[in-house]
Amino acid sequence: MTSFAVVGSGWRAEMFWRLAAALPDVECLGAVVRTPRELPVPTFTALDEIRPDFVVTAVPWPANPSVIVEAVDRGLPVLAETPPAPDADGLAELWQRTGQTGLVQVAEQYLLVPAHAARLAAVRAGVVGKPTQVQVSSTHMYHAVSLMRGFLGAGRGPVTVRATRTTAPLVDPLTRDGWTDDPEPKPATTTIATIDFDDGLSGLYDFTDNQWHNQLRFRRIVVRGTHGELRDDEVVRLTEPRTVVRSPLTRRQTGYDLDLDDFDTDTITLGDRVLFRNPFPGRRFNDEEIAIATLLRQMADWVRGDGPPPYPLADGAHDHLVALAVEESADTDRTVTIDAPPWR
Repeated sequence: MTSFAVVGSGWRAEMFWRLAAALPDVECLGAVVRTPRELPVPTFTALDEIRPDFVVTAVPWPANPSVIVEAVDRGLPVLAETPPAPDADGLAELWQRTGQTGLVQVAEQYLLVPAHAARLAAVRAGVVGKPTQVQVSSTHMYHAVSLMRGFLGAGRGPVTVRATRTTAPLVDPLTRDGWTDDPEPKPATTTIATIDFDDGLSGLYDFTDNQWHNQLRFRRIVVRGTHGELRDDEVVRLTEPRTVVRSPLTRRQTGYDLDLDDFDTDTITLGDRVLFRNPFPGRRFNDEEIAIATLLRQMADWVRGDGPPPYPLADGAHDHLVALAVEESADTDRTVTIDAPPWR
């Protein structure tokens, strides 16, 4: 059993301790909070009151660096919520103070979401040849950059960003709090950016306000390669001379029609190739829960010395630095270049 403490008490902190309760090999010892309160787990007011194997930080952006440093100063491995620091200076300072310890991982879960994990498996299997461009229109900032770099296999080298914003009316029927019941369009901003990762690798970033929850905007992902293209849940590729094949990625979901098993994700396949198999069958986790639970398990394996680091600080910091460049380019209407960050 590997134990952790979560610092924070918001909705993301709640997800970590709730999922840990369903895992046989990971245990949440409690939550560290500023002021005592009633929570489903024991509460503590300081890290010194508890001895976990690692710490999960789930606090607001400005507070994250100091909590990370506090844990590292105590020799504790950290799984830090995204982003690890709010701005470029904060990222550089955090790296200077903790980077060389190797104790900090970042809770970037998007590549572990079942649909993305299946797409990534297809791309890494060479289904579309060498990937050269990724287009993401579903999530924002560092999450979108993580998807781009992951599918491209792009490192932490120089990046050039060109971005623009437009505003147009859009109905917003859903937010994190639920249905708005408001049929009136409101101004919504869309940010579009091209990201040049060098070496012929590029990304297209397209995000509209509240696109995570607004079901009136499709989520789209495209991975273009030398021998084909993946678009959402379909692949087109050249399998042999004069033979272009289109194939779907198919999710097997239990619990429908006369299937008397519980509602659950089983597999995602491409033809007879299994791209993803649910590692938590029978728990009825949604996709986000599967991703976070997988991340928790990977972190526990790494802390025990049984697995690789799940998402090192250098990668999480680079994702956010590129995302900040997108915002800066859109703000200034200028091209922004990242040369050599300290974690390269």
